[in-house]
Amino acid sequence: MSTLSVHDHGVAHHEDDHGHHHHNETFLTKYIFSQDHKMIAKQFLVTGITMAVIAMVLSILFRIQLAYPDQAFPFMETLLGRFAPGGRLDSNFYLSLVTIHGTIMVFFVLTAGLSGTFSNLLIPLQLGARDMASPFMNMLSYWFFFLASVIMLSSFMVQKGPASGGWTIYPPLSALPKAMPGSGMGMTLWLISMVFFIASSLMGAINYVSTVLNMRTKGMDLWKMPLTIWAFFLTAILGILAFPVLVAGVVLLVFDRSFGTSFYLSEIVLNSSQVQPYEGGSPILFQHLFWFLGHPEVYIVIMPAMGISSEVMSVNSRKPIFGYHAMVYSLIGITVLSFIVWGHHMFVTGMNPFLGGVFMITTLIIAVPSAVKTFNWLATLWRGNIRFTAAMLFAIGMVSFFISGGLTGIFLGNAALDINLHDTYFVVAHFHLVMGSAAIFGMLAGVYHWFPKMYGRMMNERLGYLHFWLTFIGAYLVFFPMHFMGLDGVPRRYYAFTEFESMKRWLSVNTFVTWAAIMSAVAQVAFLFNFIYSIFFGKKATQNPWQANTLEWTAPVEHIHGNWPGEIPTVYRWPYDYSKPGAEEDYIQQTVPLSQTMSSNLPHDFEDNPVGLEAHANWVSTQKSNEEVK
Repeated sequence: MSTLSVHDHGVAHHEDDHGHHHHNETFLTKYIFSQDHKMIAKQFLVTGITMAVIAMVLSILFRIQLAYPDQAFPFMETLLGRFAPGGRLDSNFYLSLVTIHGTIMVFFVLTAGLSGTFSNLLIPLQLGARDMASPFMNMLSYWFFFLASVIMLSSFMVQKGPASGGWTIYPPLSALPKAMPGSGMGMTLWLISMVFFIASSLMGAINYVSTVLNMRTKGMDLWKMPLTIWAFFLTAILGILAFPVLVAGVVLLVFDRSFGTSFYLSEIVLNSSQVQPYEGGSPILFQHLFWFLGHPEVYIVIMPAMGISSEVMSVNSRKPIFGYHAMVYSLIGITVLSFIVWGHHMFVTGMNPFLGGVFMITTLIIAVPSAVKTFNWLATLWRGNIRFTAAMLFAIGMVSFFISGGLTGIFLGNAALDINLHDTYFVVAHFHLVMGSAAIFGMLAGVYHWFPKMYGRMMNERLGYLHFWLTFIGAYLVFFPMHFMGLDGVPRRYYAFTEFESMKRWLSVNTFVTWAAIMSAVAQVAFLFNFIYSIFFGKKATQNPWQANTLEWTAPVEHIHGNWPGEIPTVYRWPYDYSKPGAEEDYIQQTVPLSQTMSSNLPHDFEDNPVGLEAHANWVSTQKSNEEVK
C-alpha cells in the first residue's frame, strides 16, 4: 500500500528530515472535525466518560431516595427545582432518573463509549492500516453520537421532565403522550435521540467491518488478528443486524404517539374513566422488536470488553493467550446465538410454554461459549509471570464480574424460576454485574493499557490501584445484596418500600447499598484526576511501554496522519508470541520475520508456509549435526 493515506483526497503533504508527514491543519480540522481515527477515538472516550459521570450522579440521586424515602434533603430542591419539591424527589421524576440512567449507561457509555473509542483507536493500528475505510463517515459517526447525547440531556429542560418508561420504554407509558408527565415531550426527545444514536452506531459499524475485511496489511490474515480486532469486528456485525430492528420499533411508536395508529395500543382506559379509541394493537409486539435488539445489545456491550481483557491479560501474564482458536470460535458462537435468545426477557408475557422451552434451551446453550472464554482466561493466568498493572487488575476484575454475574443468568434463563424473579432486584443485580460492571471494567482496562498510545504519556499506577480496589469492592457491595432482595420478591423501579410491611426489613440494606454506591462514585474522582492530569503532566511514554507484540506499538509515540512514516509494517506471526522457549527475549513482535528467530520457531509457526517449514527442518537438522560434532 502506498504511503499516501486513504483520506488524503489528493492534498499534498511534505516530509521533514525524519520522513514524518505534515498536514497544514487548523484547530477545527485537527481537534473538532478531525477525520483521524486516533482523534475520533479520544472524542468518543471523553464524551463517553462525561456521560458516565452524568449517569452516575443520576443513580446517586435515586439511591438517596431509596435509602431515605421519608426524609427531605434541601440540596435536592436546589439541584432539581420543581422535580424535588420540599427536598423530596417527585415520584414521576424518580422513574425518569431510572430511565435516563439506564439509557445513558447501556447505549451512550457502554455501546458508543466502549466500541467507539477502542474500535476507532485499535482497528487501523492493530491491522496495519493508514486509517478507517471512510474517515469522513467515521467523523460523522462521532458527531451523530454527540448530537444524540445533547438531545437526550436536553430532555431535562422540558417542562414535564425527561422520558419515564424505564430504559426499555415499554408501551403504553411510551406510546400514550398523556399516560404520565414523562410520556410527553421528554419521550419524544428520547426517541429522536435514539434515532441519531442508531445512525451513528450503523455508520461506525459499517466502517469497522469494511476496514477489517479490506485494509489489513501484508501478511495479516484473519488468524493473525489480535482477539481485540475479532471482538470489535463481530460486535460491528451484531450492530448492523440488530439496531435497524429497534429503528423499526421506534418508528411504529412514533406513529402510535403522533398519528393515531395502534400498533402497540389496545383497550386503554385513562384515570379509570376515559376510554381511549385504540384497538387491535399489542404491547407484546414492541417487546419482541425491542428485545431482538436488546439481547444482541448485551453482547455488543460485553464483547469489546472481552477482547480488550484477553489482550491485556496475555500481555501482562507474559504468556500466549490460551486457546486462541477456541476464543475466536466462542466469539462467533456468541454472535450467532445472541439472535435466538431474546424471548427469555418475555417469559412472563403469556408465551406458549413450548416456545418458552425453546428460548430456555438456547439461553442455556449460550453459556457454553461464555464458559469457554472464562476457562481460557483462567488458563492464561495460570502460572503466568503476572505483572499487576492497573490495566491487568481491571481485566481480572472483568472476569470476576463476568463469572459471578453470569452464574445468576442461569437462574434467569430458566423459565420456571424467571417467572418468580422477573422484575425484581435479582434482575438488577444480575444485569449490573454481568454487563454493567464487567463491561465498565473491560473499558477501564483498555483506558489504562492504551492511554500511552492515545496521549503519549503514562497514567499514575498507584492512583490506578486505588481506583481499582475502591471500585471493585464498591461494585460488589452495591449489587451483591440485591440478589437476596430479589429472592424475597422486592420489585425494582419502586419509589419507596415503606408502603409495604413485608419490604420494610430491606430498608437498612437499601441504606447500606446507597452508601456503597456513594463510595464507588467518590472512587471515580481518583480516576478522573489521574486521567486529566496524566494527559498534560504524566510521565512521557516510550514506544512500547508494556513490551507487547501487536502492531500499534510499532507506530511512533507522536501521532502522525497515516500512523507510520514510510512503509506500513508487514506481519509474519500471530500476536501472542510471549515467553517462547528458545527466544532471546520474552516477547517477539508480529513484525519480526520467522527467519530471525530460528532458535524459537516451532513447526506450527509454518502452517501456511511449506517452504519455511522445510527451511526450519533443515536448520534443526543442522543444529543437531553441530551438536553431535561437538
